[in-house]
Amino acid sequence: MNPVDLTLYLVLDPDLCGGLENMVQTARSAAQNGATVVQLRAPDQKKRWWLDAAQQLKAALDPLGVPLIINDHIDIALAVDAAGVHVGQSDLPPAAVRQLIGPHKILGLSTSNAAQLAAVPLDLVDYIGVGPVYPTGTKLDASPVIGLDEFAQLMRAKTLPAVAIGGIKHGTAAPLIAAGVEGVAVVSAICGQADPALATRQLLNEITGARS
Repeated sequence: MNPVDLTLYLVLDPDLCGGLENMVQTARSAAQNGATVVQLRAPDQKKRWWLDAAQQLKAALDPLGVPLIINDHIDIALAVDAAGVHVGQSDLPPAAVRQLIGPHKILGLSTSNAAQLAAVPLDLVDYIGVGPVYPTGTKLDASPVIGLDEFAQLMRAKTLPAVAIGGIKHGTAAPLIAAGVEGVAVVSAICGQADPALATRQLLNEITGARS
């Protein structure tokens, strides 16, 4: 298993961030203030844009020691030597992804119910994303909301590190940490906020407080 600190996982949205330049600045600011992972996700963008964005993000994040994860686009991850790839249930299966990226890059897989959790190949995947826990407006094809009770059941059943995702913002992360998840993934709670640095610190403080 490749280690990854899932404490505060920023999933970028270029539209919410206000374009590429602001997105890179948001990622840098978040990484400087406590984000432990950054994922590039931009389903509406063309491949050349992805490459340019990934190169700029890696240049911004590498000096800060924060890994860059690429959503779905394995070729982009390999082209920029990103830390890893995150895929969903309808993307390439983990076995095919692992074959392409090799044994040393991080591989994450989205799950949203007990059946998907039970089917995770433990020898191939490094972490799982679990959600959406709360209603979300940033992923139009998201699975149905699972809510806190089902989320807690999934946490009791999981055998891999997990990150909660879906509608999480400051004030809603603590119950998820209390349920046993290793970290939370956010989009709009940092992207597009007037002060991404402050938003990051507030989330990190909530997570840290919930762990103590």
